[in-house]
Amino acid sequence: MNILLPTDFSKNSWNAITYAMELFKNEKCKFYFLHTYTPSFYRMDYMLGGPMFSAIPDVDVDISLAGLEKTLGDVKKKYQNPNHSYSPISAFNTLTDEVNEVTREKDIDLIVMGTQGATGAKEIFLGTNTVYVLRKAIAPVLVIPENYSFKKIQKILLPSDYLTDYKKEELNSAIQMVKMNKAKLVVLHVKEEYELTDSQQENKMSLNRQLEGLPVTFTELKGGLMPSAVLDYANENAIDLLMMMNRKHSFVERLLWKQNVDQIGFHIKLPFLVIRDTAKITK
Repeated sequence: MNILLPTDFSKNSWNAITYAMELFKNEKCKFYFLHTYTPSFYRMDYMLGGPMFSAIPDVDVDISLAGLEKTLGDVKKKYQNPNHSYSPISAFNTLTDEVNEVTREKDIDLIVMGTQGATGAKEIFLGTNTVYVLRKAIAPVLVIPENYSFKKIQKILLPSDYLTDYKKEELNSAIQMVKMNKAKLVVLHVKEEYELTDSQQENKMSLNRQLEGLPVTFTELKGGLMPSAVLDYANENAIDLLMMMNRKHSFVERLLWKQNVDQIGFHIKLPFLVIRDTAKITK
């Protein structure tokens, strides 16, 4: 399994790294530690070929390489795991572009990162980088809240509106997470207004078939409003991981819209896995 760990060398990033090491301690993995940087000004040598072609040393390059070296050293010292191998990547690029480039080049299965946000008195905000990665990433993204300590995943929540017939290859990440942790899966549908249409019923049955053999429960919650109803359910039912299928106007998009437009953030107290959903909406 190939896992990408973006880092800005902060405490928050280190917390996400330690979570990944614990979560996959029994799995054979290659971890890629990625740090991206953009110099404060652009010189012609950067435009032609990046810092490797520059005759003038750049402090951003030195900081990036030194930070990656220290991070890998700390990981190897704390986690002496024969199942794991590590590789650093320092890149002159924006984070979102580099994440997808590395995903394609290294056949990345999962991206693990921190919220990279500021914690206020009542809310935890997603940082700009995290929001952009969630919107643009072509691989599943596992986001670890600030200061969240690893604990065994026993119950996983997957909200669904049953508007798409999930593609097997995209749903596979969710299935693997359930199997790897021997966890129970709860598929939650929040009824905001209407009963399920015929297409939704068909998609629900299709999802049930794809999850066959897993310890899964299908639950309906009436009268709640998205996305608050899902977050409340997760907090009230000892959920260890929230999994979300991301498409335009989906639950994830509504969370991000709420944060960016209303500027009030949202309470996120547990890790959440965001998986692309490219299936067509059925009505």
